[in-house]
Amino acid sequence: MSIKNFYDAGSVAVIGASRTPGKISNAIVRNLISSGYRGNIYPINPKESEIENLKAYPSVADLPEKVDVAVIAVPAARVLEVAAECGENGVKNLVTITAGFKETGREGLEVEKKLLALCRQYGMRMLGPNCAGMMDTHVPINTSFAMGFPQKGDIAFFSQSGAMMVAILDWSREAGIGLSKVVSLGNKADLSEIDFIEEAADDPYTRVILCYIEDVTDGPRFLDVAGRAARKKPVIIYKSGTSQAGALAASSHTGALAGSDLAYDIAFRQCGVIRARTITDLFDLAVSFARSPAPGGPRVAIVTNSGGPGIIASDNVEARGLTMARFGKETLDALREGLPAEAGIYNPVDVLGDAMDDRYRFALDKVCADPNVDSVVVIVTPTATNKPLETSRAVIEMKEKYPHKGFFGAYIGGSALAEAKEVLNRSGIPCFTFPEPVIASISQMVRYDQYRNSPENQRDLEFEDIDRKAVKAVFYDVLRDNRLVLLGSEASEVARAYGIPAAPVSLAVTPGEAVEEAEKLGYPVVIKVASPKILHKTDVGGVKLGLGSPEEVYNAFLEVMENSQRLMPQAVVYGVEVQKMMPRGAELIIGMTRDVQFGPMIAVGLGGIYVNLIKDVSFRLARGLSRQEIEKMITETRAYTLLRGYRGEKPKDLNALMDAVGRLARLALDFPEITEVDVNPVFAYEEGLSALDVKITISVS
Repeated sequence: MSIKNFYDAGSVAVIGASRTPGKISNAIVRNLISSGYRGNIYPINPKESEIENLKAYPSVADLPEKVDVAVIAVPAARVLEVAAECGENGVKNLVTITAGFKETGREGLEVEKKLLALCRQYGMRMLGPNCAGMMDTHVPINTSFAMGFPQKGDIAFFSQSGAMMVAILDWSREAGIGLSKVVSLGNKADLSEIDFIEEAADDPYTRVILCYIEDVTDGPRFLDVAGRAARKKPVIIYKSGTSQAGALAASSHTGALAGSDLAYDIAFRQCGVIRARTITDLFDLAVSFARSPAPGGPRVAIVTNSGGPGIIASDNVEARGLTMARFGKETLDALREGLPAEAGIYNPVDVLGDAMDDRYRFALDKVCADPNVDSVVVIVTPTATNKPLETSRAVIEMKEKYPHKGFFGAYIGGSALAEAKEVLNRSGIPCFTFPEPVIASISQMVRYDQYRNSPENQRDLEFEDIDRKAVKAVFYDVLRDNRLVLLGSEASEVARAYGIPAAPVSLAVTPGEAVEEAEKLGYPVVIKVASPKILHKTDVGGVKLGLGSPEEVYNAFLEVMENSQRLMPQAVVYGVEVQKMMPRGAELIIGMTRDVQFGPMIAVGLGGIYVNLIKDVSFRLARGLSRQEIEKMITETRAYTLLRGYRGEKPKDLNALMDAVGRLARLALDFPEITEVDVNPVFAYEEGLSALDVKITISVS
């Protein structure tokens, strides 16, 4: 259902409107009037006949028309009654300002659920509750109680925090930044940032979408909507709450490596959302994207009148994954001939402290004419001889001459450069006080441009040779045994059912059975204790390697069982697992941990006993994972160096590893009851690979 008429409403009722200045419900009426809203405004208050020179009505039922939006600003105890009255009288949308719902605890949550049920019953959409309202500068409309109205612009801002919204509004006016839409999301009982991102993606007055959020409540829909929106315009999100507490509860290596915030990082990256790390970053990026087209590539040139800031900018270029542009011979010859002998002609170009606008103009002209330059950063520091305002005009002139190059300013100073900075900003050239935010903006703009020009994600990987019935049978037996952790033999069976090569393993409950299984597999073999409570078997002496005879297997069985019962007497032991001992290969890990919002996350990287120490692992969401993205995952790790062949070793089978990662993703998508998977170590060979230890945990649901 479209939420367009939330903004473009023909009429608005303010329920609980007050005549008393300083009250929130009075401020809402005043804001509607002062915003220039052209629709009908109906204050609702049974005790008043007139509010702010507008006729007041006793209730929604007494209005002369059905209103598009009702702003609810009554005490919490009356909200359900008012919402029901709105539904009965054909109100389409609610903006529930009132607080006192789930943010107050369990009782408030129950009331909020009833409020949402009323909205569903009457087909109403609701913003809030516990929100500060919303506004649109192009309609215009302002149903908030914020002080003032923003300057008209092309940046939409959606905030889960009402306090953050009103603070940013005040800041934007001082900074001269225009906004198209501003929405306080509140408790997000019905409408969330997802709905408003979806609407803003098609809004002709919005060029950049900004969000401050604390959580995402519908991960799959967020990925779908934000991914489509990011193909149209930048979506920049500051996500608060980056605690690692969730990692402490993880039982697997993969879960511990993931942490609680990594899923947001991965989700944002995979759907093209730009993640701001600070509120300052959020608005620096917004200004850059709103004022400048994306540079055509990562090659950056720097023109400066001071060596130190030029070096700082150069360091940041490389740290941010960009490249310093390499000038062609023609450019270097022209700079050498036209600049003073003391000037630096190589990137960064140092035009010296006495440079005025003519020298900047010359250097910029030659640098921007070079085909190896995608964007240019102009650094100005105040000296006794330079002319900042004239320099800004020269930069604008060059921007008009080279419209396909990215132009950015770093004017390092205060009042002496204020007017010159403002001239650049008004002309559409982002200008900051220091080089760091400039380079950070260029880096994000380049990455975003690469995302927009990349092919859209393929469908989830499919495999024809998997056996879902076999996996279901294993899980049935595990749950029937009142367990959630699979034995190694069961986990290996699941892996093999999905075509993940796993070393042959069998369960033995007596020494004699262990010998029989070893004879079938062929020596040498490995023996491991079989217990869902003993996850790290080597720590309790529960693993014996390289057993080459029946006697060794027999004795190893007894020793493993004795060690396990002595060191972990509370653990239920099912016997031992006899596994074919595989030749050594490059030790890797592949795994899965399920995020509560975005679903299964797949990991790949260096494995072995030091996996948590080295933490050389790359993650992706299983949803929408393509073979190309799997390859990128692997190349991001140091393990990739081993796979390519290190110190004379032959390359390992990258295709086999990519296939196993894809099959694990398919398994995680097919069986949502799987909560964690660790395949560690995986031995990668010149041809093929072998999973030695497979751990799988499932849930009851």
